Amino acid sequence: MKNITPDLQAHLDEGTTTLSWCWRIARADGVRFGFTDHDVTLSFDGTSFEPESGLTASEVRSGSDLSVDAQDAEGVLTSDRISESDIVDGRWDNAKVEVWRVNWADTAQRVLMRRGAIGQIRRGRLAFVAEVRSLAHVLGQTVGRTFQATCDAALGDARCGVDLEDPAFKGNGTIIDLLRDRAFTASGLGGFSSGWFTFGTVEWTTGTNAGRLAEIIAHDVPDGIAVLTLLEAPVRAITEADTFTIRAGCDKRIETCAAKFANTVNFRGFPHIPGQDAVLRYATKDGGHEGTVL
Repeated sequence: MKNITPDLQAHLDEGTTTLSWCWRIARADGVRFGFTDHDVTLSFDGTSFEPESGLTASEVRSGSDLSVDAQDAEGVLTSDRISESDIVDGRWDNAKVEVWRVNWADTAQRVLMRRGAIGQIRRGRLAFVAEVRSLAHVLGQTVGRTFQATCDAALGDARCGVDLEDPAFKGNGTIIDLLRDRAFTASGLGGFSSGWFTFGTVEWTTGTNAGRLAEIIAHDVPDGIAVLTLLEAPVRAITEADTFTIRAGCDKRIETCAAKFANTVNFRGFPHIPGQDAVLRYATKDGGHEGTVL
């Protein structure tokens, strides 16, 4: 049920209206934006809703079931407000959205149409289309723990307990040579064995990607020189002499937890649950009923 004020209802009853859409967006990093499809800036609740973005929206689609309702918002990529690099960086992912219907002649007459979050973003060379999902999308997210053999904790969090600031799990490196857009050789990591940083993270400290994180998919040490391969190419190109801080990774297996981190007391998986092969086994006198691979 929408809470429409008497003044707004009277305006709607007039037949001729002066209505516009306003979107208030709050990103996870705390930055807030306001956009409107009106031709001048509107302000209310401490937010200025700017028309310069060229943001327009499709019709609002709502259903009576628990399916995720969605609305598309289309806008122009601008260097000062919405940039392609920020979209690729994920800064707009799951940003909170409020959609308002506002009388632009008197912004005190307004109604909150829906709350939601930014979903899929499709971008082109000059513009983008963002999906605004209703709050029903939260019902599709996994809540609680998953009964699985591997650990469901994030390495270094409170449940894991591993100190990633320990010099044994942290290093500082410098790019020596670029092999591909996401692979490079690095100096400063000679004290770490091959695979030590696989599934870990790189935090860039200099260069155009400074302050951003990247995941590592492979760490090799041929001929004593560290070769790192990132899961994805950075948004901005990396160059020789870029520096970074690197932290160890974990493949979530209990064997790794014990051998690499000596942390089995905090292991958050269920390594002894029967696997799929247990269904195919038959009774024998020789044992082999522990659920291990056939």
